[in-house]
Amino acid sequence: MPDQEGPDGRKASDETERRRRRAQFLRELNEARALRERVQPRRARAARMRQAMRMRTFRW
Repeated sequence: MPDQEGPDGRKASDETERRRRRAQFLRELNEARALRERVQPRRARAARMRQAMRMRTFRW
């Protein structure tokens, strides 16, 4: 089956590979965040509180 060009001129296989790499990166990022929360619970809690404050004060 030949590679098909997408609307932006990219090959479909390139797009699939990019999505696969992105998914892998996001999995590793979430894993690292979870590990950091376990290792530094107080700092992680403070970071969550800061993020919550940013979300509360953000205007849509």
